[in-house]
Amino acid sequence: MTPVTEVEGRRVSLSNLEKVLYPETGFTKGELLHYYATAAGALLPHLRDRAVSFLRYPDGAGGEAFFTKNVPPGTPDWVTTAEVPRSAGAARMVVVQDLPSLMWAANLVTEFHTHQWLVQIPDEADRLVFDLDPGAPATVVHCCEVALWLRERLAADGIEAYAKTAGSKGLHLLASVRGASSAEASDYAKALAKEAERAMPGLVLHRMTRSLRPGKVFVDWSQNAARKTTAAPYTVRARSTPTVSTPVTWDEVERCRDPAELTFLAGDVPPRLERYGDLLAGLLDPERAAPLP
Repeated sequence: MTPVTEVEGRRVSLSNLEKVLYPETGFTKGELLHYYATAAGALLPHLRDRAVSFLRYPDGAGGEAFFTKNVPPGTPDWVTTAEVPRSAGAARMVVVQDLPSLMWAANLVTEFHTHQWLVQIPDEADRLVFDLDPGAPATVVHCCEVALWLRERLAADGIEAYAKTAGSKGLHLLASVRGASSAEASDYAKALAKEAERAMPGLVLHRMTRSLRPGKVFVDWSQNAARKTTAAPYTVRARSTPTVSTPVTWDEVERCRDPAELTFLAGDVPPRLERYGDLLAGLLDPERAAPLP
């Protein structure tokens, strides 16, 4: 029988808690659910009012992984869902608004990915994102160099940037913006990616051509498109170990000399939250949202 737990008055089924999802570390599904319950206070504000696509890996990090955008079969009726524009690639998607919904979704064993817009205002981007993806032998250390350049360039336009690890091998830069469509945000991000390539031609690439990526940092600006989603802050990734997309300080970015310095596992995040709080809290403050130039 599948165990049922009450979470804030909702009955949530939590299954296969002893199942090992990450054989390299022995990290189990029960530990995954415990992580999400512990990190929920920081994670939920970044999911709230955003349509969520799930990258599911129910048999663990070494098994099959597949994206789910439409509301999964069997979704409880108390889980919030929303109609989304057809450009998002689905008709109706889950919106994780509270802890019961988070734990129900986490039980599906999933990465959480969100758009750069709110479901109430799908035609307006409220986030700007740059996904810095290193092509070997480049590493996150090289991404840090690019991130620092982009931070200063964004600041010149009055836009405050925040950094988090991708939870895989690169970095994500995020900013809170207002008054622009997703298309306008994409155009702006692409222009800055091109500018970064001109400033650092030996290091930066703005084109998606994979054959050009070795030894360079691909500045992926395309995730600002209305249909695209990006791994949410604090989501666990389907990698060989339970790495987390973790907010980092700019001091950590500036000091990074080894990829291990910006690699965080699920067990590393709660102590960081105790020390720093949510380093991306500024993204949630509408007063800090900046217009695109």
